[in-house]
Amino acid sequence: MQTYFTIISFIIGTIFGSFYNVCIYRIPEKQSIATPPSHCYNCNTRLKPKDLIPILSWTLLKGKCRYCGQKISPRYALVELLTGILFAVVYLNFGYTLTTLYYMFLISLLIIITFIDLDHYIIPDELLIIGSIIALIVNTLGYGTGIKEGLIGALACGGGTLAVIYLIELLIKKEVMGGGDIKLFAMLGLFLGVKLGFLTIILSVYVGAIYGIATIIYSKIKKIEYNSMIPYGPFISVAAFITILYGNSMINWYLNIF
Repeated sequence: MQTYFTIISFIIGTIFGSFYNVCIYRIPEKQSIATPPSHCYNCNTRLKPKDLIPILSWTLLKGKCRYCGQKISPRYALVELLTGILFAVVYLNFGYTLTTLYYMFLISLLIIITFIDLDHYIIPDELLIIGSIIALIVNTLGYGTGIKEGLIGALACGGGTLAVIYLIELLIKKEVMGGGDIKLFAMLGLFLGVKLGFLTIILSVYVGAIYGIATIIYSKIKKIEYNSMIPYGPFISVAAFITILYGNSMINWYLNIF
C-alpha cells in the first residue's frame, strides 16, 4: 500500500510541477497563470494534452516543440521530476496525513520561489502573502504548528533576521540580503515555528557556504571568473526541506550532546 501511495504522490507531484513551470515563467512577467492556455512560446501554437504529459512529453519529443522544432529547456522536465520526487519523499516521511498536505503546499511554494529567484533575483510578494495566509488559516484551525507558535516563529525569524542583517549592513555599508529573503524567513516561521524556523536560518548559511566554496574551487580549476552575485532563496529552500524532514531529529540529537 505504501508503494502505491508513493507512486501516486510522485505522479501528482509531476502534474503539479508542470503547472509550477507556468507559474515560474509567468508570475515575474506579471502574466495570468490561467490564460492563455499552455502554448509554445516560439510559434504560439496551443499545446494539446499529448504535449503536456509531465516528463514523458519532453522526453519523447527530445526536448523540442512538436510544431516548430524549437528547443525546449530541460528545466521544464527537471521541475516536474523534482516536484514528483519531493512529494513522494514527504509522503514517505509523514504518511497519509494532513501534515503531508501541509508540507507539500510549502514545498510547492519553495520550488516556484527557488526558480524565480534563480532567473530574476526576486521573490514575488504575492507568493509570500499566499503562503502566509494559508499558514495562518491552517494554524488557526489547530493543525500545522499552531497559531501562537506560528506567529512567534514569524516574528522571531523575520524580525530577528532583519535586525541582524541591518546591523551587518550598517557596519560594512553594503547590502548582504534582499528584503524578499527576510520575508521568506518570516513566512517559514509561520509554517515551521520558532525552533525549526531558526534551524532553517542556520542551515541556509551552511548550504550557501558549501555552494560558495564549491563554486570558487570550480572557478579556480576551470580558470573562469567567479560570479559573486548569488540568489539566496534557493539556499533557504534547500535548508527548509532538510528541516521539514530531519529538523526535529537534528535538534534532539544536538540537545542530547549536552
